[in-house]
Amino acid sequence: MKKLLSVLLAMTMALSFAACSGSAANSSAAAPANSTAGKAAGGDSGDMTVVGFSQVGAESDWRTANTASMKETFTEANGYKLIFDDAQQKQENQITAIRNFIQQEVDYIVLAPVTETGWDTVLKEAKDAGIPVIIVDRMIDVSDDSLFTCWVGSDFRKEGDTAVKWMQDNLKDKKELHIVHLQGTIGSSAQIGRTEGLEAGVKANPGWKLVAQQTGEFTQAKGQEVMESLLKQNDKIDVVYCENDNMAFGAIDAIEAAGKKAGKGGDITVISFDSTKAGLEATLKGKINYNVECNPLHGPRVESIIKELKAGKTPQKLAYVDETAFDANTITQAIIDARAY
Repeated sequence: MKKLLSVLLAMTMALSFAACSGSAANSSAAAPANSTAGKAAGGDSGDMTVVGFSQVGAESDWRTANTASMKETFTEANGYKLIFDDAQQKQENQITAIRNFIQQEVDYIVLAPVTETGWDTVLKEAKDAGIPVIIVDRMIDVSDDSLFTCWVGSDFRKEGDTAVKWMQDNLKDKKELHIVHLQGTIGSSAQIGRTEGLEAGVKANPGWKLVAQQTGEFTQAKGQEVMESLLKQNDKIDVVYCENDNMAFGAIDAIEAAGKKAGKGGDITVISFDSTKAGLEATLKGKINYNVECNPLHGPRVESIIKELKAGKTPQKLAYVDETAFDANTITQAIIDARAY
């Protein structure tokens, strides 16, 4: 009887030890996966890195390419869960989206802002939640630069200066230039920079006259509508300076509908920005004289920033994209065929 009790006691102790050992091993293996420390250090949510992206909208070919670049980069196959929000060109929609991202506890917020101002409050909320905010394309104007982690995009003032330099070099035989200016969304970085470039050029060249300046909202339909009106109001237009390709397409349609020729060897010189594939095709056809590049493929650039942050590194605060420009006299089909957008 004593021997039987001894055996039973030994078996009970062995089973208890095995159960305790198993529980400890399981908890130590599982704990780091969803721990607060792990999220703070690496920005991971489970096995996926969750990225919330608030996009301006889909107003242009450039914007469509920009969205595609982000979606092609932040895939589940690459270890990401992308929460995408189309703001339909309304800042209030973006603010709501950012607050939703915060509630969903995303690891990173990516913002392509509609305008530069009005972001302090919501970005302070993101900062308080410990979520890094990466700004793409358009810049923001905030009271505290620590409200965003970094920005990647184009030097829009430089783009404007590039277009003005081409006008100075290629239209110098004209003593006077009557310029119509189709602006993008007022208050956006692209509009501000490209407008500053043109206005500085007009100021520096006494023979240049800015006969009209009106927003086409970066869309083809609005660009055509505005250009149709301006053609009726102004007998003399030498140049139309369009702040993106889609507005240029609309302006060209209006010019041709009015019985005039746009572009190379035509009645009205057309300056455009973005250099989308469709824009460069119009440049090759001679309908756009000069097209300044604005590269939209920010997905890989943003991923590179996220990888730096996850590695504990400090990314460059402002990262400008290298860009070029295309002249109707020198562009080739091979250049267009090589374009990714």
